[in-house]
Amino acid sequence: MSILTWTYIIVGATFGLYIYIAWASRVKDTKGFYVAGGGVPPLANGMATGADWMSAASFISMAGIISFSGFQGSVYLMGWTGGYVLLALLLAPYLRKFGKFTVPDFVGDRYYSQTARVVALVCAIFISLTYVAGQMRGVGIVFSRFLEVDVNTGVVIGMLIVFLYAGLGGMKGITWTQVAQYVVLIVAFTIPAVAISMKITGNPIPQLGFGGTIEGGTHGGKFLLETLDAINQDLGFAAYTSAYGPGQKSMIDVLCITLALMVGTAGLPHVIVRFYTVPTVRAARLSAGYALLFIALLYTTAPAVAGFARYNMIDTLNGKAYLSAPQWFKDWERTGLIAWLDKNGDGLIQYRAGQAFQGKPVFTGKTGPLGEPVLRNEPTKTANELYVDNDIMVLANPQIASLPNWVVALVAAGGLAAALSTASGLLLVIASSISHDLYYRIINRKAPEKQRLMLGRVMIALAVLVAGYFGINPPGFVAQVVALAFGLAASSFFPILVLGIFSKRVNRQGAIAGMVAGIGFTMLYIVQTKFLGVAPWLLGITPEGIGAVGMVINFAVTFLVSYLTPPPPPEIQELVESVRIPKGAGAAVDH
Repeated sequence: MSILTWTYIIVGATFGLYIYIAWASRVKDTKGFYVAGGGVPPLANGMATGADWMSAASFISMAGIISFSGFQGSVYLMGWTGGYVLLALLLAPYLRKFGKFTVPDFVGDRYYSQTARVVALVCAIFISLTYVAGQMRGVGIVFSRFLEVDVNTGVVIGMLIVFLYAGLGGMKGITWTQVAQYVVLIVAFTIPAVAISMKITGNPIPQLGFGGTIEGGTHGGKFLLETLDAINQDLGFAAYTSAYGPGQKSMIDVLCITLALMVGTAGLPHVIVRFYTVPTVRAARLSAGYALLFIALLYTTAPAVAGFARYNMIDTLNGKAYLSAPQWFKDWERTGLIAWLDKNGDGLIQYRAGQAFQGKPVFTGKTGPLGEPVLRNEPTKTANELYVDNDIMVLANPQIASLPNWVVALVAAGGLAAALSTASGLLLVIASSISHDLYYRIINRKAPEKQRLMLGRVMIALAVLVAGYFGINPPGFVAQVVALAFGLAASSFFPILVLGIFSKRVNRQGAIAGMVAGIGFTMLYIVQTKFLGVAPWLLGITPEGIGAVGMVINFAVTFLVSYLTPPPPPEIQELVESVRIPKGAGAAVDH
């Protein structure tokens, strides 16, 4: 059967499963809608957390960035994995013991201030909308290739699907759907990795094959990483395993990006809320351990997938005649995510260092003498004739390696599972921030449960529309868009959560000033450098890493203002002390 047929079968089956689970788990009360009733087993919650956290950025884009950036792309591996350890050790058990539904709930009560609650609510919405835009972009990319629709149509299809099961089941439906989605995404990521590792190195374990030797062909007997280094340098790129050099990120930028991703992970509201869905503090700790194990299965495989994809792409494309280009190239060319422009008129695909086009290629709908699409964008002066979107590498990898069509379709289903699982968790954060933290906790404390549930579902619908818009008009690759969300989380939530748990002296004035200063600086820098054309002006730190600086500003402002103003009331200090005592707690309740 064709790839399209297999895609309809496998993606259709998985979507049917997700919607069935959402329908079977639909809720009628706010506790089920926001925290799944607080009774999810640790193993299931660990799988759901893994799916919630491993978004389209982890599944689709991370290996793609490593494939093109080599060693420097590992900042995403180090940042996201290290961040989860921070979350599990410093925050999750204590926040679960506090017993609130949401991060703004914790901030509002810990800092005894409705103003602090509103500031946290605004931060949560900004972070979640930025993050979910990356997921919608990932959904659009998958649909554009495998269902042969354009990216925008793919985003709209994803919007409809995620609204259907997020709105129906709330956190309860999302949790059990994410368990199924984790199984789908990890199987879809692992099967092609094992097959390609066997094909290139003869080793079925990708992590070992990545460091092994190539079995056949012109590079037979040579180590894969040494071969990638040599190929990259021959084409004018930096060595694949090199750390810092001309044209690469500086050490301070790499440090800031890694730190921003780490502390941003620990401050992500949609991951934190997962620890309210288990019955006890011990279960929260246990589910964090399970989640780290499930996350490691994908994260230790991603570098191997990246290396295999780069080797296969160059081997099958560079120097080949366009008329005899492989089928995978022609299939992806129709999506506009890979493109070729014959700069020297020799009919050969020349892949070299440097940009092929000014910006991304725009197709005119016409074809050239070799059947190639005619592009509107001006070519650059570099020798490079090939444009490749980072985000296609994982999805195209099975087809590049000539794996069976059902494997190609399975990877598509895995990419969709990763994107939709995270999108649903983020949408619930947005809905709960407005319907629970703003409407119920501030505007109308007497609002009936039915009204709050309806408002939550309406908020999910509005959030889907906004996320869809940014999915259609993204400010970067999926992982880059997501990295901005981590920067916002790092500069706003992480300092306030850590200090709220471990410092009895930090007060509401400090918390409010710190959050505003941290996220304000970070957003200003991101807008300047991403949208206004301003070059990174602070030590060359890119927008993906500026959240680390925002975090430092948040800490500094929070401490300074707190020590210049009166300490928190005695009852708040006692509350902080009680949260740190490692005793069991009952189910989360709606106060």
